[in-house]
Amino acid sequence: MRDRKISISYAVIFGVALFTLGGWLGSQADESALKTSMIEQAEPLFGLAFTDTERDSMLENLDNNLTNYQKIHEFALNNDVPPALNFNPIPVGASFEEPQRPIRFSLPGKVKRPKNLEDAAFYSVAELAALIRSRQVTSEELTRMYLGRLKKYDKMLHCVISLTEELAIEQARRADAEIAAGNYRGPLHGIPYGAKDLLATKTYKTTWGAMPYKDQVIDIDATVIKRLEEAGAVLVAKLTLGALAWGDVWFGEKTRNPWNLEQGSSGSSAGSASATSAGLVGFSIGTETWGSIVSPSTRCGVSGLRPTYGRVSRVGAMALSWSMDKIGPICRTVEDCAIVFEAIYGPDGVDQTLYDVAFNYRPDINLKKLRVGYLKDSFDADYPNKQNDMASLAVLKEMGVELIPISLPDLPVGNIGFILSAEAGAAFDALTRSNRDDEMVRQIRNAWPNVFRAARMIPAVEYINANRVRHTLIQEMAKTLKDIDIYVAPSFSGNLLLTNLTGHPCVVVPNGFSENGGPTSISFHANLFDEGRLLAFSRAYQQRTDFHKKHPKL
Repeated sequence: MRDRKISISYAVIFGVALFTLGGWLGSQADESALKTSMIEQAEPLFGLAFTDTERDSMLENLDNNLTNYQKIHEFALNNDVPPALNFNPIPVGASFEEPQRPIRFSLPGKVKRPKNLEDAAFYSVAELAALIRSRQVTSEELTRMYLGRLKKYDKMLHCVISLTEELAIEQARRADAEIAAGNYRGPLHGIPYGAKDLLATKTYKTTWGAMPYKDQVIDIDATVIKRLEEAGAVLVAKLTLGALAWGDVWFGEKTRNPWNLEQGSSGSSAGSASATSAGLVGFSIGTETWGSIVSPSTRCGVSGLRPTYGRVSRVGAMALSWSMDKIGPICRTVEDCAIVFEAIYGPDGVDQTLYDVAFNYRPDINLKKLRVGYLKDSFDADYPNKQNDMASLAVLKEMGVELIPISLPDLPVGNIGFILSAEAGAAFDALTRSNRDDEMVRQIRNAWPNVFRAARMIPAVEYINANRVRHTLIQEMAKTLKDIDIYVAPSFSGNLLLTNLTGHPCVVVPNGFSENGGPTSISFHANLFDEGRLLAFSRAYQQRTDFHKKHPKL
């Protein structure tokens, strides 16, 4: 699946995915002028029909548009340049005035170092933190253990683009010195992790998983990388992603699912989920535009958090869709997701789409005070692994949760998904026009090179109107969740696209195994910026199951 606060790229319309009619015509025009026959031939692409007089009247405007496009093409627009207009997911009348309260994690009191340190490879962040805090294990020991596993198992999983070994050992030794001096930064101090290779890191390549960028070095650290370093975390690897954040195929190999090496790990956060599932890192960072945390987390049997749009800075991250991209943690437990999220969320003074809203997480949530909805129509449908989802609903009822049937807004959600394609086409405009998209490994119809080209045919008017439908969707979703705190949904349904368009947060949690032995998941959702309650609820469910404690035998 495909892989940022609050703003909609109407600027895209004046660049690439907008009045594309002129752009398409321009590619076929000679130096003299456009012709009415060109307009007539293009009309069916856009569901339009003009008269000869109307076409003739348009020629001068289209010719002027083409000149403007050509001038814009001469101006260097790197991927890190956002549009001037931002997407706003906040419904009319909503406010978020809750003050920030102290965060308390449910950290284990005592954790004993195993005789063989590699047996700790599948420990949660909280458990690893207990070992480090009690100084039973040094960060350097833990880092060298995970580096060894990365080197050993990447040969079969193909989940690593770059090992950051030199940096990791340096960061681990610094952590050990600080902890020995009594300067303990918190539960991420000394914990090794991996980052999806669309996050920039100084001195190490940031390839975006794509052949045209395989030697690219972006000499900055992404905000998320900086914040994790400030928390004391240790970066051990840049992990794979489907090329330009789609799927599990990159320029090296297909990233594998640790539960089934014949199967890809899904995407686009392919390496992040695979490495976390296989116990090659303590946790990882992924991104989602349309399922890229939910899908690989499901496939690999790990827990993932897709935060609210506008929560986590995307500075230093590859842009795919400015109004949909989100960055979040992929971990072994829900509480690990809360620990990592606490370190990375909030404004950074650069990303103008971020909101400064409190994150109030307390694990001791009172389930009886929550109004919990479930998507009745979705659960009533016939779909794969439904039995596991129904068992999850039964667990919630056993926990004393009263499930309230709700329905999603009845709007043409699937029909406005091309918003992503239009913005992605703009983000990689230079790649398309240079023909370097021919270097991409995947060249099938349902792959980025073809999608980027087709995006040039999306008229600006349709892109804007799709976003007007999206605005309506946001208001209707607010009405749906007016009296709901949390709602439960099958991980793969129309809800996945809808909530990525509206910017709502999601936690995906393993909930069993399919007939062929592969992990399955259930998804929990909450209102905008309510990750604290969402994570606490998801943790309560996870504590009643043991699926997160199971791991693949490599």
